[in-house]
Amino acid sequence: MSVSALNPTRLTGSISGFLQVVSVLGLLLLLLKAVQFYLQRKWLLKAFQQFPSPPFHWFFGHKEFDGDQELQLIKKAVENFPSAFPRWVWGSQAYFTIYDPDYMKLILGRSGYGLLLLNGQPWFQHRRMLTPAFHYDILKPYVKTMADSVQLMLDKWEQLAAQDSSIEIFQHISLMTLDTIMKCAFSHKGSVQVDGNYKTYIQAIGDLNNLFHSRVRNIFHQNDTIYSLSSNGRLADRACQLAHDHTDGVIKMRKDQLQDEGELEKVKKKRRLDFLDILLFARTENGDSLSDKDIRAEVDTFMFEGHDTTASGLSWIFYALATHPEHQQKCREEVQSLLGDGSSITWDHLDQMPYTTMCIKEAMRLYPPVPGVVRELSTPVTFPDGRSLPKGISVILSIYALHHNPKVWPNPEVCTRFSPTQPFIPALLGRSKELHWETICYE
Repeated sequence: MSVSALNPTRLTGSISGFLQVVSVLGLLLLLLKAVQFYLQRKWLLKAFQQFPSPPFHWFFGHKEFDGDQELQLIKKAVENFPSAFPRWVWGSQAYFTIYDPDYMKLILGRSGYGLLLLNGQPWFQHRRMLTPAFHYDILKPYVKTMADSVQLMLDKWEQLAAQDSSIEIFQHISLMTLDTIMKCAFSHKGSVQVDGNYKTYIQAIGDLNNLFHSRVRNIFHQNDTIYSLSSNGRLADRACQLAHDHTDGVIKMRKDQLQDEGELEKVKKKRRLDFLDILLFARTENGDSLSDKDIRAEVDTFMFEGHDTTASGLSWIFYALATHPEHQQKCREEVQSLLGDGSSITWDHLDQMPYTTMCIKEAMRLYPPVPGVVRELSTPVTFPDGRSLPKGISVILSIYALHHNPKVWPNPEVCTRFSPTQPFIPALLGRSKELHWETICYE
């Protein structure tokens, strides 16, 4: 009589052997990860040995920076470490945070990964290609378009204000800035603020912002596979897809419009093309058109930066003015003296508002809409004080910390008078040793 191949004893032995193999492989994987963790941490400690930092946990890093006190802790670190400090996210991950003007000039002068996201020669080609889209002459007629978009938003606020309830302004401002960039840069014919479909794009961008910061701070979400299986990873995938679908729709719509001979002739007669039209008509040095991937990358970048960052900046400006009503009143009087009859703002008005311009610049210093920019060093760097970093280090150019650096501003929390015609960041980086602005405004 033969013994069945499914004998329970043999089956149990097979399962036991399989589990043993899995256990061994799991232990080997853990050992490998532990070795990687140790070697990466040792390399970072050696790279940062010349740069002191606030105390941190060997595994959790500067965990206290992740809470509500992050900005206060950054300002305290800036006082104690005037040029830069390593900020540890966890045991084997850290960013080198810099806020010294001379340090920043050195990093900004190197090739980056960008027009926000390109590198080397492609960056220069796209930069040269897109520069005409931001010429002063093309910006002048856009003032009316911007004013019309703002007026539509203000009309909505008047209706909401009549209901005697508070208004969350950020989403309204985001729709207004998206409406503006769509019309000015992408030749959009409709109104984003009227079409409710665009709220999903605004929400997707907001989700991606929040999910990015959440992922950076979670050690288990650094692995792409693990992150894709998490609830946050799935939400990020959906948000990315929504954002890309929106971008693809904008490009396709404009391509379809340019199939019309009348629209094409109208575009050809323009002295300067809109941003998207430049991309669609552009040719590389080899005579080839830009690929769909290149076009989408640039549209994604300027769609996002053109509306979300601007909306953030405007919201903080309103906050700064609201918390300092005496300066808000001065700005109101200045604008009313120009537009007292209810006329719309024009290009010529823009250099006739010195006090308002100074308040805008100061609000952006106190609350920069882009608080930091990340770069990864492709080559070693030596800073002006002789200290250096190796290739591969992730660097955060902390705009917020720079704007609150007592090495640059003796009293960073006291308002600074900027010349209305003075470019802000270039002036700062070009005069890092001789900043003598007159203090006014938000004392």
